Amino acid sequence: MNTKWKALLLGLLFVLLVSACGAAATEAPTQSQPQNYHPEEPAATAAPAEAPFFSPTFTAPNSNLPPSNREPYDMFFEDYGVNPSIDTEDDNLSTFALDVDTGSYTIMRNYLSEGNLPPPDSVRVEEYVNYFNQNYPNPPRHQAFGISIDGAPSPFTETERYQMLRIGIQGYQVPETERKDANLVFVIDVSGSMDMDNRLGLVKRSLELLVEQLDYRDTVSIVVYGTDARVVLEPTSGSDKDAILSAIYSLHPEGVTNAEAGIRLGYRMAMHEFKPDGINRVILCSDGVANMGNTESEIILDEIRGHVEEGVTMTTIGFGMDNYNDVLMEQLADNGNGFYAYVDDMRESKRLFIDNLTSTLQTIAMDAKVQVDFNPEVVMRYRLVGFENRAVADEDFRDNSVDAGEIGAGHSVTALYEVKLYPEAYGRVATVYLRWEDPDTHSVTELSQDFYADELARDFREADIYFQRAVVVAEYAEILKQSYWAEESSLDHVYREAMRIYESMPRERDMEEFVDLVRHAARLYE
Repeated sequence: MNTKWKALLLGLLFVLLVSACGAAATEAPTQSQPQNYHPEEPAATAAPAEAPFFSPTFTAPNSNLPPSNREPYDMFFEDYGVNPSIDTEDDNLSTFALDVDTGSYTIMRNYLSEGNLPPPDSVRVEEYVNYFNQNYPNPPRHQAFGISIDGAPSPFTETERYQMLRIGIQGYQVPETERKDANLVFVIDVSGSMDMDNRLGLVKRSLELLVEQLDYRDTVSIVVYGTDARVVLEPTSGSDKDAILSAIYSLHPEGVTNAEAGIRLGYRMAMHEFKPDGINRVILCSDGVANMGNTESEIILDEIRGHVEEGVTMTTIGFGMDNYNDVLMEQLADNGNGFYAYVDDMRESKRLFIDNLTSTLQTIAMDAKVQVDFNPEVVMRYRLVGFENRAVADEDFRDNSVDAGEIGAGHSVTALYEVKLYPEAYGRVATVYLRWEDPDTHSVTELSQDFYADELARDFREADIYFQRAVVVAEYAEILKQSYWAEESSLDHVYREAMRIYESMPRERDMEEFVDLVRHAARLYE
């Protein structure tokens, strides 16, 4: 080939190369879109993570998208500190409100799926523990709740004189056929910040699952808010699924975020269709951001407190990363006598709205709280693991006017205590008291149960397998929280224990995923 033709050919190749680079640059995501957001991109099969020999695999919530390896921005969490170890000679009573929130755990899962460790302030240890089934026995219906207590040495504590106690509260599982009629108001954030598939798109798909479970006994209303709040669906029978789903799928992003207006209108709709003997619940779906109207959390919370006394409860469900307010979503649920969950994928939606629908909707206990009376002759000191923002003054335990926690049908709550016993300790270790108000009769009930030293397992691996998992999950959370109680621990140790437990217990998808989450977090720590 002569020199002239070589030059022409090289010139043509150069033009083609420049054109290809320009096309790639044109298709790059803009600053207004997260780099991992590709609404037009067809779903692809994610490359599987390197799996252990038993091959559970951690699947990112948006498994068709690659990890962004970018820290989410404008995420609002609050540091509630870490509970201290308390000498029983100074205070032998530990009192706290029960909590069934799980949002902290699924936020962690979403962070890891994006290639990041969760911020320490986002970790609430009790929400990690309570994400998992504890396999407590279902109490007889006339009793409403059962108390379970067990304990054993922990592989993560300082000496053999330290033990872990697990206190379990199990609510009665109401059959779906006996669920009360429901008056539900969906309050949906449709502001511009929700304009992503893993926000408003995921809200729509999640609520579709819930709607499919409703029937003629139920009533659904829909309120949306952007710059203003408005009703998009007047009270409609749960059997008219086409009308409800049509309203849900008609939603589109609009304006800024007037959360106060949306919540106010939602409660007004709930009162309009109030069912005296049924479930009256506002379900808020949002990223928790408020930038119009009254944006101070205390002002919005005051709006809610007044309606709680009228019998309307609130469930808050968080969606999205970047510009997300975990603090407000949790506080809204706490003050609304409900619970807070965070949805990162459709499997979590199914867990809330199909697997645990009655627990999600029907409350069986109001202002539920626990007081543990440690025997100072047996227990030298104790530490409540988690529940830092759920403390109740000891003297308020039997004060029925003090706000505490709400429990749904079939929900369980687990609290872990690290205790140091005196040498050769025997006899009563502690007495657990549970107190709650019936939401229908408003009568107050109190139960108690003793726990003795001879009931402690001699070795961690001899203890109930669900107890072992609870301890390992708590240690994982304390490491991520950067708790000073876990300074000598490692995620490698947690991973080995989690692997062993996985192989010893009945197969569970949640446990498979947990093992992979621990391994993934350990790699990010390296």
